[in-house]
Amino acid sequence: MALKDYKKDMVRCARCSVCKFIPLSSIIKSWRFAYGCPAIARYHFHSYSAGGKLILALSLLEGRITPSPKLRDVVYACTLCGLCDHACKIGTDMEVLEILHEFRVHLVEKGEGPLEAHRPIIESIKNYGNVWMQPRARRERWAKDLDVKILDGKKVKADVLYYVGCTYSYDPELQRVAINTARIFQTAGVDFGILGRNEVCCVSPAYMVGVTSLFEEVGRANIELFNELGVETVVTSCAGCYSMFKSKYPRLGVKMNFEVKHTVQVFYELLQKGKLSPARWNGGQVTYHDPCHLGRLGERREPSHGREKYVLGTMPVKEIPKAMGAKGICDEPRALLDALGAEGKEMERRREYAWCCGAGGGVKTGVPDLASFASGERIQEAVSTGAGVLVTACPWCEKNLQDAVEQARAGLRILDITDVITGGEV
Repeated sequence: MALKDYKKDMVRCARCSVCKFIPLSSIIKSWRFAYGCPAIARYHFHSYSAGGKLILALSLLEGRITPSPKLRDVVYACTLCGLCDHACKIGTDMEVLEILHEFRVHLVEKGEGPLEAHRPIIESIKNYGNVWMQPRARRERWAKDLDVKILDGKKVKADVLYYVGCTYSYDPELQRVAINTARIFQTAGVDFGILGRNEVCCVSPAYMVGVTSLFEEVGRANIELFNELGVETVVTSCAGCYSMFKSKYPRLGVKMNFEVKHTVQVFYELLQKGKLSPARWNGGQVTYHDPCHLGRLGERREPSHGREKYVLGTMPVKEIPKAMGAKGICDEPRALLDALGAEGKEMERRREYAWCCGAGGGVKTGVPDLASFASGERIQEAVSTGAGVLVTACPWCEKNLQDAVEQARAGLRILDITDVITGGEV
């Protein structure tokens, strides 16, 4: 759908400001951590909130304003974390997240987007198949000493495709997560393989900044490749990749002959089957940060495409599920930590109400000020629990939160959940 197709939602917005805060007060213990939207908490001006952006979109469609650099900057000052959408759907029926995304698509189509900082990433995906401008041949280097199968769908096959993702494949600090995962799978007897240099970006970065043409092209090619491999399951460590495969790829109209899972789901299944026997954790109290793309966005989302029905024959309402986000991947990582004996200390904003780390939606690259603010807020919230370790399951969350720890000198350790499972080794 185009931005104009959501005009009724823009008009229906009651300007209630629920999109700015955590919607259920029962989980909030203080005013300090009551905000839900990083952009409004940082800039304190209504235009930066979801409701404000709906006003801007409506004004643009009705010709009351025209595209401008300032408008573009406001639209892209958003991580697309989905908190506003979840909050709004508790009491209303609007497709807030879809509108925020389509606003970006509209600006791209008009030649006003994305931000200049995003353009090298788009070109990198086109030219290198990854976001880091790295040669394709280096994508499999992390696995050189692990005797991992490189799948081709013909001579080399497996039940599971481990789709590593750009960041875990190339980032020197984060490659350990891919290595940890491969070793866990090998120890548990999982029949898996990787694509190696044939793995191509999930194209989430392009989708998030509104370059949907590239998303459609690469997304369809990826689905066809996965189908050709004949795998039963595509498993990824990256929360962003998972959300794209689970939620956005089904919209492309290409049949997906495989199931999509995040590694934390597989680890939990292995634990339940007795195939994973991790050592007990003795590293102190931990708090878990829910990545937006696993929690709120960790379920399949289908837009309503404008369908409406009438209540009592008079009042139009949209035919969409209420409060999407409650069925994301929140229980499995906590169950794993509990099984490891890690004493958990929950932050106030958690599960589908978790505060975004600030790295998503192109913000880490395009609006670093907002990314730094959001991650700093999350670190303060984590420290307030008394835990000494923050655990997550997303490369972008880990990188951005680690930057915040170093900037604040908070003394908090940031770990991936595989670090806790392996204790550094399997």
